[in-house]
Amino acid sequence: MAVVRRRSSTPQAPDFSRAQVEALSSAHEEPAWLRERRLDAWQTYAATPMPYLEEEWRRTDYRHIRWDEAERILPANGATAAAVPAKNLEPLAGAEQGGLLVFVDGVVVHYQLAEALARQGVVFTDLRSAIRQHEGLVKQHLMTRAVRPGDGKFAALHAALWDYGVFVHVPRNIAAELPLQVVCYNTKPGAALGHVLVVLEDNAQATMQVEYASAQQARQSAYIGATELIVGAAGNLRYVSLQDWNRQTFEFSHQRGIVGRDAQLDWVNGVMGSRLTKAFIEVDAVGAGANARVSGFFFADRDQFFDLDTQQNHNAPLTNTDLLFKGAARDNARTLWQGMIKSLPQMQRIDGYQVCRNLMLSDSARMDSIPGLEIEADDVACSHAATFGTLEEEPIYYLMSRGISRPQAQLMIIEGFFDELLQRVPFERVRQRLMDEIEAKIIG
Repeated sequence: MAVVRRRSSTPQAPDFSRAQVEALSSAHEEPAWLRERRLDAWQTYAATPMPYLEEEWRRTDYRHIRWDEAERILPANGATAAAVPAKNLEPLAGAEQGGLLVFVDGVVVHYQLAEALARQGVVFTDLRSAIRQHEGLVKQHLMTRAVRPGDGKFAALHAALWDYGVFVHVPRNIAAELPLQVVCYNTKPGAALGHVLVVLEDNAQATMQVEYASAQQARQSAYIGATELIVGAAGNLRYVSLQDWNRQTFEFSHQRGIVGRDAQLDWVNGVMGSRLTKAFIEVDAVGAGANARVSGFFFADRDQFFDLDTQQNHNAPLTNTDLLFKGAARDNARTLWQGMIKSLPQMQRIDGYQVCRNLMLSDSARMDSIPGLEIEADDVACSHAATFGTLEEEPIYYLMSRGISRPQAQLMIIEGFFDELLQRVPFERVRQRLMDEIEAKIIG
């Protein structure tokens, strides 16, 4: 691995202010506890330097973001759901739809919830409505257990200035059979701070799909987001996140799943868009018998840079985490995966697995993978790996000899590389969407 030199200048910080935090809270007539939390988070943000020398940041150069363009909070401009491409509105996690929530530039433009789910007591709504209608639940869970302001500079900024989001709550012993879908689409450049908060009580079940996308723009944007997935004892959450921001968007996000006793989390994370993505993706197995499976897809081209930092925390005995990331890079793109499996002392009989497989499609692309283990128990089965490969000419020539064009032959081989990951995705339409993205990157 090449030596990474320390950069000589600190990245510029966005020019947000405490006054903006106060104005945002006042404009929405937020309760006192939320206003106080925002201001506390602002203090944390103001006291925290911009990250760049820390181990998890030192390989990521984001100094080329133009905050004078990207820091302006997205204005509501009267856009409707008609602005959203049809493909982003397609239900991917099932033939039927239990609920649909569409944001355009942070504003709700479409909402529906199946009567069957409403009768079960399932809450599926935007976060601001949830604060008014389910204040106690939101106060209990919003950035208190999963993502917290102290997790980093951008987590604190998000906690201070988040401006839209979704809230899902499934009561105890309720199986929400119909999938829930959220679409976040931006039509203008600027800053968006979206939040996802999903809470499944004990023995509850749900399936959820969230898509992030934006229209092409000449000016830069920033997405500073957070995702919190809380699965109670014996709960089961299947969660799909697909990101396809335009090529002028810089994403900084914190995402964490909390998995309780005998609970299941099946998390699919696809990263296709943005200029730069820095995402912290973590699972905390906090109860005996907790099981988390995380499947990551990424494909970078042109000048994209994806930095995906994953962590599997075994905070209880008899827990299992299984992480597989697969990615490709072409042109001058760069990807970085940093993985870690951690266990607390005395957390015996845990099983943690992580692997990242990389496919380099050009000599100028760069892909780095850094797996890691920090195990403080002795009765464990933990392993990690990273692999790298390139497109071999021999199978391409073989397919071309059968009348297949070179681009199509490359596509077939690349799809074969991703097949192991695609087979872990429990939804056919999600698999097809990812295959469509591969084809778009290769053939156009």
